[in-house]
Amino acid sequence: MIRHEKLFKGRFIDRPNRFIVHVEIDDETVTCHLPNPGRLWELLYVGTTVWVRKVLTPGRKTPYDVIGIERDGIPVLLDTQYNNDVAEALIREKRIPGWEDWDVLRREVAIEGSRFDLLLHRGDDLFFLEVKSCTLFSKNGAMFPDAVTERGRRHLLHLSSLRDKGIRAGILFLVQWNRARWFLPDYHTDPDFAETFETCADKLDWKAFTVEWNDDFSEPTPGCELMYPQAVLERENRDRGTYAVIYCLEEDRCEFVKAGKKHDFKAGYYVYIGAVEENLKARLSGLRRVRKKPVQITDYLRLFMTVSSVAAVRTSDTVEAEFASCVGNVSDGFVPAITGDDGKPCLFYFKENPVHYKPFIEALEDIRMNRLETLFDF
Repeated sequence: MIRHEKLFKGRFIDRPNRFIVHVEIDDETVTCHLPNPGRLWELLYVGTTVWVRKVLTPGRKTPYDVIGIERDGIPVLLDTQYNNDVAEALIREKRIPGWEDWDVLRREVAIEGSRFDLLLHRGDDLFFLEVKSCTLFSKNGAMFPDAVTERGRRHLLHLSSLRDKGIRAGILFLVQWNRARWFLPDYHTDPDFAETFETCADKLDWKAFTVEWNDDFSEPTPGCELMYPQAVLERENRDRGTYAVIYCLEEDRCEFVKAGKKHDFKAGYYVYIGAVEENLKARLSGLRRVRKKPVQITDYLRLFMTVSSVAAVRTSDTVEAEFASCVGNVSDGFVPAITGDDGKPCLFYFKENPVHYKPFIEALEDIRMNRLETLFDF
């Protein structure tokens, strides 16, 4: 199905920006183009196996393209340019349940100012279809998107408006993880997309479908359609919950913190775990500001540290203490002067950036996704 140049296997080193990664191949570090703008925290760990291909364009600054990466021994497709090829093949081969009587008419079809990936037809009936690649997984679940996508939200609204006019429209989420059994929009990362999806889902003909790849990324094995636990989305997508702020400190500092207590802060990264009962979105948006008159402990930390990343856990449950305990268990230490309402540590030290540290990301995955499986049967 997919034709490409010979693939080379290497080890992931780092990702200096969204579209560039460094990979070690045969003891040589090469610069590669990453054709996937997603956050990919759950996949890009130092030393992880990646597959790349050499580009044929002479003089290009990035002589390799990344095709895929390994998670738990399973190849995962990262190159989003293959999405339409895969979707078209699955539809032509009648692999998607409920769409067996539809055929592909055209690709990259424009309508009313938008462009959608596939146009299907069944006789004279038309079906506008958008294809999305899903690379955010847990043990048994999948979520989309893994980064805020205003474009994706607009697609939902336009597809829904087409349906209101009597035109069939939908989305195919290609889940690159054959162990997944359920799918939800990622309301932790993009609550606006999730809310729009929840509103439009009943109008649209959409499916989340798994595929499995071999290590030459030439032919996917069709998997199964995933369940949609809508009641979990309705329960959990609230403007409240827990959050992690990841700070970076460039050099050692001795600073006064809570209640005039002084602490020696070592250079590195610090993760603060907090929670709010309401207005989580507003709380998150203010975490990067430097305030002239600090009020919260996060305001004081921001005076001498930079905010590297912020991760929200939207939930109706109280999970702050559980999350802090999990983060503490994988950290390199904690700041005793800074505690939560329960008197336990809530600011943890990491020598390296925790978003590239698998135990920390697994703790985040557990509290965001794996925990949800106690709320429904699958």
